[in-house]
Amino acid sequence: MTRIISIVNQKGGVGKTTTAVNLATALAAIGKQVLLIDLDPQGNASTGLGITPDLRKITSYDILIGSKTVPQAQQKTEIPNLSVIPSTIDLSGAEIELVNLPQREYRLRQTLQSCEVNYDYVLIDCPPSLGLVTINALTSAQSVFIPLQCEFYALEGLSHLLKTIKLVQRQMNNSLDILGVVLTMYDKRNKLTEHIEEDVRGFLGDLVFQTTIPRNVRMSEAPSFGKPALIYDMRCRGSQAYLQLAKELLKREIERAKKLNNAA
Repeated sequence: MTRIISIVNQKGGVGKTTTAVNLATALAAIGKQVLLIDLDPQGNASTGLGITPDLRKITSYDILIGSKTVPQAQQKTEIPNLSVIPSTIDLSGAEIELVNLPQREYRLRQTLQSCEVNYDYVLIDCPPSLGLVTINALTSAQSVFIPLQCEFYALEGLSHLLKTIKLVQRQMNNSLDILGVVLTMYDKRNKLTEHIEEDVRGFLGDLVFQTTIPRNVRMSEAPSFGKPALIYDMRCRGSQAYLQLAKELLKREIERAKKLNNAA
């Protein structure tokens, strides 16, 4: 069964797209078939996977509006086992267009359900907002993955995001759960990082991944070369952290499957 995971944070600059690209790459590297849907109008995930603007003929805008299917939109990347549905600035108009469409909160889910999706994981890189595009990602997914930057304002926005997720769970997608929170831009030399980590782990407990993603220059350089950090420099601290995060995610997935089987 395909697992659909939305990577969400309404605050920009928290490492959301970096997490989406490198987590997708790490899962592909350990043999999983992965599709990354770029739902951010900035298209940074597409750029980070080497999909130049001239190659973005069919995009996530087309599948969201319903004019194209997933098989038509998906593109193979240079990374084995990893495909992407790219994004362009056209997606920024989708918020307005969706308002007048029927089942506007479920357009992406309907598109994904209308065809056979032969992937182990579909990761959705959401825009830095909680508008209709992000709601479509949440109604499509089984789980939410939250990158959280180690700073005060990011922590302040977390409570608002959690309220939105609960609202979607109650009214639109009762099977949605929170897979976990990963702390990004982690700097163990910074006292604020330590305080933020204590607060988040105290508030969310086991939902917070043990793996943290450090600030890393090599990881920041990678997108300008159209490559995930794992391909640009697999030995850097950031790349190694994402490999560890993928392993921890898979461990959680195994534990989740066991609980579901026991419940059945």
